[in-house]
Amino acid sequence: MKEFNKKIVLEDGEEYYGYSFGADKEAICEIVFNTSMVGYQEIVSDPSYTYQMVVMTYPLIGNYGITDDDYETKQPTIGGMVVREYNDLPSNFRYTKTLSEYLEENDIPAIAGIDTRKLTRSIREKGSRKVIITDIQTSKQEALKKLQQTDIPRDAVAKVSCKKKWYSRTANAKYNVVAVDCGIKLNIVRSLNARGCNVTVVPYHTTAEEIINLKPDGIFLSNGPGDPEDVTEVIQLVKELKGKYPIFGICLGHQMISLAYGAKTYKLKFGHRGGNHPVINLENGKIEITSQNHSYAVDDESLKKTDLTATHKNILDDTIEGVECKKDKVFSVQYHPESAPGPQDSGYLFDKFITLLNK
Repeated sequence: MKEFNKKIVLEDGEEYYGYSFGADKEAICEIVFNTSMVGYQEIVSDPSYTYQMVVMTYPLIGNYGITDDDYETKQPTIGGMVVREYNDLPSNFRYTKTLSEYLEENDIPAIAGIDTRKLTRSIREKGSRKVIITDIQTSKQEALKKLQQTDIPRDAVAKVSCKKKWYSRTANAKYNVVAVDCGIKLNIVRSLNARGCNVTVVPYHTTAEEIINLKPDGIFLSNGPGDPEDVTEVIQLVKELKGKYPIFGICLGHQMISLAYGAKTYKLKFGHRGGNHPVINLENGKIEITSQNHSYAVDDESLKKTDLTATHKNILDDTIEGVECKKDKVFSVQYHPESAPGPQDSGYLFDKFITLLNK
């Protein structure tokens, strides 16, 4: 039997042994899990996983490789990956490199051979916490000391946001949308382009005056990593622009809109990550199968004291999944309609934004 050469140690002392793939390096992250059955390329290239090590609950990862057309960002920032079984011989005519090659190129460590069912159960019962991926020779005491001495950075949005504005234009465009980049996924931009929008993507710290000068028809607030309360620049931006333009927010954008209106957010025990979360649309009673990736949620009681109304709720734990202020033409959802959940259950949200732009 092949000998283990890597391990992960959680901050409460739990140890799991496995085999290294990707970059051969040590890293300290927050450990989370994702229940998606497919889409590992979109997950490893999603900026929302900055400083996080993702446990994939689906047991076989790597079997269709990595393709050039499916990235969510050009420069991945995921902290690491944990899988049960890794396949380094993909079967897919579109693939251009293996998952291990992609991770190695981008200096991202990963470990295979872990009992991911046991680890996922631990995260569900004890919550997300710090983890170190390290060499098999590192003692538990040394690993715990490193974990104790290392804090997870809180500059995640600044790390992943673009440094200057960029454009994504489409033929026969009808609208101009400014997208505030807090870690935007490329398929969001493609979804807006497909509906006749030229998109100007701007850094998260762009001022209201700078956005007004771009003469947009509407504003989009992107997904992104970390605690929404840390992104004070965007919260202030919403306060200044609400009521002046239609505004649509997804994930982190949803949380920042809620904070701008006076609601509060809180951290979930282990978050929502995966493509199989049922959400009820409170306006029509329809159930949507959604794709999610977040650690924070909007507080229901504080939301009732604002001008926002809840439009969607999670059926599994009753958390807020969507809000709206009709008079300001502002709305947002916690989940990802661009991730093809259902696979088309949530596409109408982009169409709703277009309707507001048209008005």
